[in-house]
Amino acid sequence: MDGNAIGEFLKARRARVRPEDVDLAPGTRRRVSGLRRTEVALLAGVSDDYYVRLEQGRERNPSPQVVDALARALDLDEDARAYLHDLARPRPRPRVRARKEQVSPALAAMMAAWTSTPAVVLGRCMNVLAHNQLGEALFAGHTYSDDLVRLVFLDPDARDFYPDWERVAINTVGGLRSHADPDDQRLIRTVGELSLKSEDFRRLWARHDIRQKGRETKRFRHPLVGELTLTYESLTVNSAPGQQLVVYQAEPGSPSAEALSLLGSLTAR
Repeated sequence: MDGNAIGEFLKARRARVRPEDVDLAPGTRRRVSGLRRTEVALLAGVSDDYYVRLEQGRERNPSPQVVDALARALDLDEDARAYLHDLARPRPRPRVRARKEQVSPALAAMMAAWTSTPAVVLGRCMNVLAHNQLGEALFAGHTYSDDLVRLVFLDPDARDFYPDWERVAINTVGGLRSHADPDDQRLIRTVGELSLKSEDFRRLWARHDIRQKGRETKRFRHPLVGELTLTYESLTVNSAPGQQLVVYQAEPGSPSAEALSLLGSLTAR
């Protein structure tokens, strides 16, 4: 993970904002893309020196008011603004060692009762902690069916499985970063491995996009039943911080609903 997370985030997002996007004259002889440090400082109402110290990691805990000003200056959306606030929040030391991620028996039983709805529980790194029968069938047959980030970036069939692969990849990296904790050893290992093995992951991780999971539509090309268009809802598991329950649904009466029903029949135990 980044040793200077807040500085790296500010630098990456600064490079993506054009002067004209924030009502500044583009000027001439720009040596870098995006805004200059002095322009961000001006827009945020802070001194040039203070902003430089933020990017260099010499100042790590700006006030909530400064964070909001920086978010406006960099034209951040609500997810990215919340992430920047989290980066700026002082972290207690030492950190308690993370517990092993486990799914409660009650949640597992509830998922098992959903016989016509794919459902999975994801951990902090989008690793699959549990699934019901149809959730398992949806991702079965892939090298990394138990890890949705590795599935997207390392599985040889990922681009065929996800027809909209680029969009899926952007959202996956944004979701992974939104749950990033500089002290999470599993996350550090995951990012390190993917950065070494996938040029696409390195490219997207460097963008510092933030994506909180919510409700969205995703297309799949399943090896058994063909194309599926499913809407998924991601819900926070309040009893287990860091876990997400993801439930997939097809539009009733649609070809995808028929294909999902067929998938359930083919994989029934």
